[in-house]
Amino acid sequence: MTQPFVLPHFYMPYPARLNPHLDEARAHSTVWAREMGMLEGSGVWEQSDLDAHDYGLLCAYTHPDCDGPALSLITDWYVWVFFFDDHFLEVFKRSQDRDGGKAYLDRLPLFMPLDLSAPVPKPQNPVEAGLADLWARTVPSMSVDWRRRFAVATEHLLNESMWELSNINEGRVSNPVEYIEMRRKVGGAPWSAGLVEYATAEVPTPVAESRPLRVLMETFSDGVHLRNDLFSYQREVEDEGELSNGVLVLETFFGCTTQEAADTVNDILTSRLHQFEHTALTEVPSVALDKGLTPDQVAAVAAYTRGLQDWQSGGHEWHLRSSRYMNEGALEESRPFGVGGFGTSAANIGALLASAGAERLRAYTHVPYQKVGPSLLPDFYMPFGLTLSPHLDAARSRLVDWSHSMGILQEGVWDEDKLAAADLPLCAAGIHPDATADALDLSSAWLAWGTYGDDYYPLVFGHRRDLAAARLCTERLSACMPIESEGFPVPVNGMERGLIDLWQRTTVGMNPDQRRTFRAAVDVMTESWVWELLNQIQNRVPDPIDYLEMRRATFGADLTMSLCRIGHGRAVPPEVYRSGPVRSLENAAVDYACLINDVFSYQKEIEYEGEIHNGILVVQNFFGCDYPTALGIIHDLMTQRMQQFEHVAAHEFPVLYEDFKLTEEARATMDGYVAELRNWLSGILNWHREVPRYKSDHLASRSHGFLPDRSSVLPIG
Repeated sequence: MTQPFVLPHFYMPYPARLNPHLDEARAHSTVWAREMGMLEGSGVWEQSDLDAHDYGLLCAYTHPDCDGPALSLITDWYVWVFFFDDHFLEVFKRSQDRDGGKAYLDRLPLFMPLDLSAPVPKPQNPVEAGLADLWARTVPSMSVDWRRRFAVATEHLLNESMWELSNINEGRVSNPVEYIEMRRKVGGAPWSAGLVEYATAEVPTPVAESRPLRVLMETFSDGVHLRNDLFSYQREVEDEGELSNGVLVLETFFGCTTQEAADTVNDILTSRLHQFEHTALTEVPSVALDKGLTPDQVAAVAAYTRGLQDWQSGGHEWHLRSSRYMNEGALEESRPFGVGGFGTSAANIGALLASAGAERLRAYTHVPYQKVGPSLLPDFYMPFGLTLSPHLDAARSRLVDWSHSMGILQEGVWDEDKLAAADLPLCAAGIHPDATADALDLSSAWLAWGTYGDDYYPLVFGHRRDLAAARLCTERLSACMPIESEGFPVPVNGMERGLIDLWQRTTVGMNPDQRRTFRAAVDVMTESWVWELLNQIQNRVPDPIDYLEMRRATFGADLTMSLCRIGHGRAVPPEVYRSGPVRSLENAAVDYACLINDVFSYQKEIEYEGEIHNGILVVQNFFGCDYPTALGIIHDLMTQRMQQFEHVAAHEFPVLYEDFKLTEEARATMDGYVAELRNWLSGILNWHREVPRYKSDHLASRSHGFLPDRSSVLPIG
């Protein structure tokens, strides 16, 4: 069969190495697969299939340093996960049996108890038998924290197969952002990262949930999955009718050729590997210092990071050889200049530096303060109507009084003119049209505080390049949100004074767990402002995926969602909010809102503020295109994210209600949540259209440079 495109030149700077226990792992996995019932008689694999796929070779490449028993166990895990993928395909995807697939998946978590003394059901098929055996053999040597994280990753890997099945049933190709998010769960690389910990060293608990370690795992995941998409396009798309493939997603989104889509996927893959390296070299050492890791813990993080690199290079070598993938001629192509032998797939150093080096450098070469003219505004797709609160006018005057009383108009960052130009009560009135006067005041004040902080950090700390002061400020802000009765610090500036006031007014009826969740949402936002500062100091335009995901944090998405949920009560189980459809709905809404802001604020940020955190600029930098072209890509993505929001609400939420057997009260609450988000979206678009903050004449009428230091803006007295 003719290959649908020529495989691109891959960026792979780490040489692959082979574990010496390969033969032992191959032999063991064959015996184990037969004992579990995965071979003859399974209806999925024969011995010849297992031999041709050669998962022993995959694991020997991706885990080159572990001992023989560990390699055999890891190989068994990969035999199991690939068998599950093929078994689910044959039994449920080909027949499009959603109900049967869900019942099948619902049983599998029962075989992963955190407490090994807990009983498990009797396995009814090879997948259940394999999981029960592997779990019992693996978790005794790992901590409870690792068990919990690995169980969650395994459940995501299994359950998100339903998303793939739903897309096949609907004949729907996902948009690029949706695809990257779902692929991480479906593709299983976070699960693979858990096995890297087993083979190398556990990630210390103090940093396991930190941004740098999360980014290492996510960039590793994206690299693994996008590489797999390139090699598996022919089998998945042409043979299996699969719609979850990155090449197909970009082919559909851009309306381009398969070859162009494949080349773009490879460019994104390269960018994600660059992001991995940047995070490992800059952010991981910083978080290790901040969290006070011991030398042994630092060594564990380093071993884990090296293990992820080994997986990338080893996985690439395996894809070049496995009969499972489209790789005709790829092995020879990866041996330039007649170089041969094992581990030389990255030997073309000249081509590697010429292509990848130029792309890496481009991220640091943006010239700030370029004149771009008035922001170009496309015809936004907004299917939801606007309603404004009748309390708007009164809220405006009360917000001025509140801002003066908190001191945020006397610090050299904002004055009454800037507050009026932002008109945050207009945004609150559209987002919460049914709010009481007091609730609208509270919402307006939160929006003002968050917008002020977003302006404050780059002006105060970015101007000075003072990352240490920004981190201290962020720590103090977190202390302004006590969970129990720890008391409040003495505020030293308007941000602290405002946050203490808002915290007291918002959390008065919350229990400690609710306060903890709400504080975490505010912390995510304030910590993301420090991330922006780090990029600003380095003059580094972010990687597109990292930008969009962090943009949700800088925009205060978690804070916004937490505020929306405060009035939901206990009718909706917490696991519903953590489900794929709800997160998909929320992320689609937030991305649309974030990109609205990027479109309207383009001139303000690029021309007047020297900002690099703007989605249009990120697209310009990545694709090397001009402003109108980048705007067109952003507009298309916005439209598809809005259409995804509509799709999830109309088609996935009814299924979610049935899956969780929600009560009528809970269903009404979730329907109300969708309505709240519709108001949120239409209110945010209306606000951007109406306020002077982003209009060209307002921007030209006043200085946007840094105002002189004043003692009140310092993070400490």
